[in-house]
Amino acid sequence: MGRKAGGLYINPKRFGSLHKPCMKEMISFLNCMAVNNGSGDVCAKQKEVLQTCMDSQSKKNRNSWGSINYQLQRLNRGRK
Repeated sequence: MGRKAGGLYINPKRFGSLHKPCMKEMISFLNCMAVNNGSGDVCAKQKEVLQTCMDSQSKKNRNSWGSINYQLQRLNRGRK
């Protein structure tokens, strides 16, 4: 069980907190919803700002290379 000894591995949870792009927008939207007891009509502006931020972060704008651990495994295979 587990990983092989001597293999390369990076814990992705440790670096997960570095990049959270729409956190401020989401917090403002959730605060508005909490203050207004879930009324979506009052929080339309915050919802639109959050949606715009999420749309700008879509995967089509990024170059996906897979996880860091997948890339490390590929490098390790070529080294042997």
